Amino acid sequence: MFPTVFSLFGEPVSSYFSLLLVGFALATWLAARRASVAGLDREVMIDLGLYALVWGVIGGRILHVFADGQFWNYVYACVDPSKVVWPITQAQCREVEGVWDVAASVCHARERNCFAAFEFWRGGLAYYGGLVLAVVLGVRFLRAESFPVGKGIDFVAPGIALGLFFGRMGCFFGGCCFGAPHDGALSVRFPPHSPASESQWREGLLASPGAPSLPVHPAQLYEAVACLGLAALLLFVVDPRKRRDGTTMLAFLVGYSIIRFA
Repeated sequence: MFPTVFSLFGEPVSSYFSLLLVGFALATWLAARRASVAGLDREVMIDLGLYALVWGVIGGRILHVFADGQFWNYVYACVDPSKVVWPITQAQCREVEGVWDVAASVCHARERNCFAAFEFWRGGLAYYGGLVLAVVLGVRFLRAESFPVGKGIDFVAPGIALGLFFGRMGCFFGGCCFGAPHDGALSVRFPPHSPASESQWREGLLASPGAPSLPVHPAQLYEAVACLGLAALLLFVVDPRKRRDGTTMLAFLVGYSIIRFA
């Protein structure tokens, strides 16, 4: 587990966010290459990638703030830090320079921070918020550039699936989104004070959050492999056989919904 890969201007940058950027870069490159092969302007796809990155992060952050149950924490972070209860581990609490409440096993804010809701690099992005805002505004961007919308969204669909592969690998390195306990050939253990250890301790499965987690399903890796397979399916099976533009994007939305449900 490697939740932080490096620091930028003294701020830790999470593995999830770093791998998310790698995924965006590869998705943009793939879309630009496909546009070039089709005889269309690849620069539009590059601009679209940067456009989608900005609005995807904004949309993901907005949905996280309002839908992940942390809205009042962000409000209290500005008006009354003592009421903040971040649902993070003791190790993560140290990383964000919070105050760990040993009795309640929760992390409180150390000082007022009215910009906490905007600090996306610390983690906290809801994927569907980013997808919806990036797609809606991306379609508007393609129309403004007089680029065939159906072809454009089909160019980016396999890249989105590829980007999701890197995003879920980021989840694995960060220790979040772990699976249920499972003692099998594919099971993994997370280190002491990881989200898995903290969760299992609260459920009474571990004597201490300072112990390694029980073996669990590597759910993040399952989804990463499935998204990589979906990208290949879209690129080599669906897109070459489609009868109308927009089919590849539709197949991505259906395929990813099935993966998430599973």
